[in-house]
Amino acid sequence: MALLSDLPSHVKIIEVGPRDGLQNEKAMVPTATKVELIHRLNDAGLSVIEATAFVSPKWVPQMADAPDVMAQITRKAGVTYPVLAPNMKGLEAAIAAGATEVAVFGAASESFSQKNINCSIAESLDRFCPVADAARDAGLSVRGYVSCVLGCPYEGDIAPEKVAEVAKALYDMGCYEISLGDTIGTGTPAKAQAMIAAVTRHVPTEKLAAHFHDTYGQALANLLAVLQMGVAVIDSSVAGLGGCPYAKGASGNVATEDVVYMLNGLGIKTGIDLEKLAETGSWICDQIAKSSASKVNMALAAKRSTTGD
Repeated sequence: MALLSDLPSHVKIIEVGPRDGLQNEKAMVPTATKVELIHRLNDAGLSVIEATAFVSPKWVPQMADAPDVMAQITRKAGVTYPVLAPNMKGLEAAIAAGATEVAVFGAASESFSQKNINCSIAESLDRFCPVADAARDAGLSVRGYVSCVLGCPYEGDIAPEKVAEVAKALYDMGCYEISLGDTIGTGTPAKAQAMIAAVTRHVPTEKLAAHFHDTYGQALANLLAVLQMGVAVIDSSVAGLGGCPYAKGASGNVATEDVVYMLNGLGIKTGIDLEKLAETGSWICDQIAKSSASKVNMALAAKRSTTGD
């Protein structure tokens, strides 16, 4: 048990299902369904719910209803609803919709940056600076995302030092937290720890979040590995919704239900009701006609059907 002795006592979970989990769904998800999902996640105890993205409807049609989603959600005291706003147009729309926190997203891979946002890493950071400045001037918090921190569909392995360089740039421009994304889910625990070690030479550990996908079934192991290094913020998606459109076979984000179950077993507080969360995962999967990717969700559903609850 000595290996598990340095874990945080509390972990903040950032629920990204309504945005990252749904953005690549081909069939349009009704606005009312997105709003209901956010409300159900509220009721399950999530304190940070990434609500939507103010991006070009041409590139991400699923997020075209961002202003409507923000207008229709009932905001709960003590809960924040961050949105993606990667450029000035998106930021202005987010502010008009009443957002209090925005996120910008870069990559640790040059190839992925070009494919995802049509510019180099350096150009993307130059674009984000005025957005971050304007957001803070307007009283909004700014979060930074780094994609492909443990692998890229085009370049393969990514040097930890490159991740650290991008994370430092986002931190230096005023992002209060840097979310490190294993976008295609190829990471393993040793690689995850090496990446965190490189980043923490430039960014304080308490300013970092882990955003791991589960393509190879390593997400929980990777999360445990970085929890042991002091990371205490985890991005996850209810029912494991999501995926990367640029990587064949890349599955969704690690399922929030599975993360909460693991954390509960470690005695780490999250403030989340696992039963309500699992019910929410089952509900949204029914709405979009998908199977849950959460092992915990499937186990609890089987248990309920066996006991007749």
